[in-house]
Amino acid sequence: MKVTISRLKDDPPYHLLLDADPSKSLVDSYLERGHCYVCTLDDKMVGVYVLLPTRPKTIEIVNIAVDPSYQGKGIGKLLVHDAIEKGSELGFTTIEIGTGNSSLSQLGLYQKCGFRIIGIDRDYFIRHYEDEIFENGIQCTDMVRLARYL
Repeated sequence: MKVTISRLKDDPPYHLLLDADPSKSLVDSYLERGHCYVCTLDDKMVGVYVLLPTRPKTIEIVNIAVDPSYQGKGIGKLLVHDAIEKGSELGFTTIEIGTGNSSLSQLGLYQKCGFRIIGIDRDYFIRHYEDEIFENGIQCTDMVRLARYL
């Protein structure tokens, strides 16, 4: 089994990107301004993340997704660690990530990877998305913001 993570060279993998963020216009905006990396496992694309510089010395993981049939196999953790490494290599000192209040496994993963909660953007998903989002039987309303020093 060969796993590689590399900068996107072809068409964006919308089937993965839209799993993490259902707004195509926001995803397109991230792709225009950020750096997209894809994870392949034996030549099959199984994961993706986008890094976006947001402020001086700060970069954010704005989209991270793993193909549902490959979830629970450590690929998400591998992607987060790769994003941390890339952010450091690019000279940033802080990396941030945001996720929904209903994204329970993601909140756990990010904290296990050294991120700490720095704030809550109340009603973020109500203000920025037309359709209601539900995960784990919970309406996704608030953005939980996390950060880690590099």
